[in-house]
Amino acid sequence: MPMPPHPWWKSATVYQIFPASFLDANGDGTGDLAGIIAKLDYIKDLGVDVIWLSPIYRSPLADMGYDICFNYLSSDYEDIDSRFGTLEEWDCLLEGVHRRGMKLMCVSSES
Repeated sequence: MPMPPHPWWKSATVYQIFPASFLDANGDGTGDLAGIIAKLDYIKDLGVDVIWLSPIYRSPLADMGYDICFNYLSSDYEDIDSRFGTLEEWDCLLEGVHRRGMKLMCVSSES
């Protein structure tokens, strides 16, 4: 009897992006979702299967978005911090990632 194929994540190539320092598409000095969108073809050409996106949630950014765990009253894991873009840009990013056959993974403290 043949062995079932292993889960996709066991052989996936994962590329982590720290958005603030990736690519600044709007010229404000901070990397953003538009910058990531602009490089999706390049990322796919690298052989990437999964983009691991560091936090972009609306938060005090005391710890570059990871503070959402500790500042839950002033954080919103369902919104994009305006420094990184908009929910519309998020939708565009997600659609672009999927259209290229990749997956998008985000850090969340939601339990």
